[in-house]
Parts: sequence; structure tokens; C-alpha cells
Amino acid sequence: MSLPAKATHQQTRAFNQGLVLRTLYDYGPVSRAEVARLTGLTRTTVSEIVGEFINEGLAREVGRGPSSGGKAPILIQVVDDSRYVIGLDLGEHAFTGALVNLRGEIRRIADAPVEGRDGGDALRTVERLVDDLLAAAPGTILGIGVGTPGLVDTDSGTIRWAVNLDWQDLPLGRILRDRTGLPTYVANDSRAAAIGEYLFAPDRTAGSLVAIKVGLGIGAGIVLDGELFQGDGHGAGEIGHTGVVDDGAACRCGRFGCLETIASSRAIIAAAEEAARDEPGSALAGVLARRPLTLDDVRDALAAGDEVARRVAVAAARPLGQVIAAVIGLLNVRRVVLLGSVSELGEPWLAAIRDEAARRSLRLLSDQTTIEIGRPHEHPVVLGATALLMTRELGLAAVR
Repeated sequence: MSLPAKATHQQTRAFNQGLVLRTLYDYGPVSRAEVARLTGLTRTTVSEIVGEFINEGLAREVGRGPSSGGKAPILIQVVDDSRYVIGLDLGEHAFTGALVNLRGEIRRIADAPVEGRDGGDALRTVERLVDDLLAAAPGTILGIGVGTPGLVDTDSGTIRWAVNLDWQDLPLGRILRDRTGLPTYVANDSRAAAIGEYLFAPDRTAGSLVAIKVGLGIGAGIVLDGELFQGDGHGAGEIGHTGVVDDGAACRCGRFGCLETIASSRAIIAAAEEAARDEPGSALAGVLARRPLTLDDVRDALAAGDEVARRVAVAAARPLGQVIAAVIGLLNVRRVVLLGSVSELGEPWLAAIRDEAARRSLRLLSDQTTIEIGRPHEHPVVLGATALLMTRELGLAAVR
């Protein structure tokens, strides 16, 4: 086994640039002297790197800070709109793309329906969406980030298997790189959402988190010490296909009793319709008499105090809490964030998850763990795909 080689001058400089940029991003506006103190770099090195950032338009001077006795220091901050990222969410019903600035602010958004499209048709839809966003870009594009359902090799940008899109071993990262000449990174949508929740959080003091996206499918993204964890086979976080019910319902993966068969949006709607038929006096039964139920119907009935909706929500939440208990015991990550359409159920769905996770895990660990619904945002995967690109190209995923 060969030993690691000594870092080259170029590698050292790239590391230092990332260190300075992270400091400006997290602490700005901040003086050059304070950046040197926070990073441990020399003032000369910091001044050179900051000067390059200013010349490139990536940072700017924004006035003077308070004086500690001498000359007031000049403050530096990142220019949020100096670069844009194309973030893509390849959802099951529609593909969404956006131009996003360095603070995760969406400047332009576009959607493309994909119902009935798969394989080559779906790929061409992605290409057209990227072309439209490139044409609309108001400034420099840093690169492209993609969040997609399925098993994804993020290192190579290859979608190993996305059953709903009929993609297998699709080198989407290389295809988009060759088409645009831009750096492109691809990740599973749950993992992308996790890195987005981490990078754009107002308070990034915790180094690790698990973000669980609960919608038509269920998957977890795991961030450990500021780095996205993928697993040896790029399948880390595939909790939706954990068996939780013996001899349970058939799952789309070909097995039975998976978490998705109970806790996904599709399963919740099916359970709500069955419960509404059994209790014709419920609010959900009144809706079902006119049309098929939606997840919004369950959410609204739950908010109105409907008992049938409450039972359905709690029944879906408890198996998810059971799986989260295993995650707590395995990783001892102190922050679990719930995302996706089902998270809009709010209470008592969240309360049941917390109760079950606490009941089934070591109390010392569960007492230290927060389980919460993520920041409200319409496009968590788009932001996550953006964050994925930024962490790889700018090195921003570091703990404060």
C-alpha cells in the first residue's frame, strides 16, 4: 500500500482559497485580519487570496468595521449574485430547474412535465430545461447540480437505477458536462436535500445531520462532519425499503412490508380512503364522496381535528419513528430533519414520530436528538442540488 503523497503547491493554494471563502461566506462582512485569525493563515496569504476574489467579482469591500484603537479595518463579504448555479429536481411528476445564487436564493425557476416520459424522452426534457436556464442566466454560471430519485453514484455522476424514469447506468453528469462545458454533480434527491438543509441553515454549528424526505418515496440523506455520506455502494439512506411489517403489502421494489408501503404519501392516501369508507360520517368521507382524496385533504382534515385523519397520520408516523430510532442508535447524529410533502402533515404526525423514536432508542441518545420538520421551502431538492455543486466547487461544506 502506497503512502499519501505530499500536497503540491497548487493543492495547498486551493485548500487555502476554500478556507478563506468559507470564512467570508460564514462570517462576512469580516476583516482580512479576522479571516487570518479564524483560519490560522498568514495575513499576507489572506490578503492575496481576498484580492483575487475581489478581482474576480466573488467578494467586495463593504466599508469599515469598528476600530480597536488603530485604523478601522476594511470589511469584506461574498457577493451573493456574483455566481449562479443551475439546480435541478428530477421529480416523479415534473422536472424543476432554477437559477440560484450563492445564498440559496432562487432568481428564476422553470418546470417541465414528465408524466408518461421516461428513458430518452426524459433525458431530452432535462437537456431542454438546462438550455432554457442557461439562456436566461443574468451572470456567470458556476455549474449544474442535479437531484434525482434512484441509486446514484455521485462520484461519477451516474444514475445506477431510477425505476420511474427507466434510467439504468445513465452517465447524466458526463452528458450535461459535455453539453454545457460546466461542472456537473448528480446525487440522489434525498441526499441533495440533506446537503442543502445543512449548507443553507441559518445556524450551521452542528457538523452532522440526517434529512429524511418523505413523499411518494422515502429516503434519507446523511451529512457527517460536513460531508455527504454515500456508502460503499452509493446506497446509504435507502430507508424506504427497510422492512417494517411482516407479510406486509407489496412494495414497488419487489419486496413486502417496506416502510414506503405504510409511511409514503401514496400509502397515506390509500389508508385515508379506506378509513373514510369505514366511517362515512368523517370529514374525509365527505370529500371522498365527491372525488379521490389527496394528501392535502388529509392535511386539512388533520388540522381541523378530524379523528380519522389523526389515526391515519399516526399509523404512518410510528413505523417511520421506528426506523429513525435505528438511525439514532447507529449514527448518534443529534439532528434529524423531515422534508417532503408528507412533512406538511405537521402535528400530530411529528409528535408520533418523536414518541416512537424515543420509545425504541437508547434514552441517553434520543434525549440528545432533535427531530424536526425542515425549513419551509417549496423547492428543497433544487436548493440541495445547488448546495451539492457549491460544496464541490467552492468547498463550502464546513462546520462553523
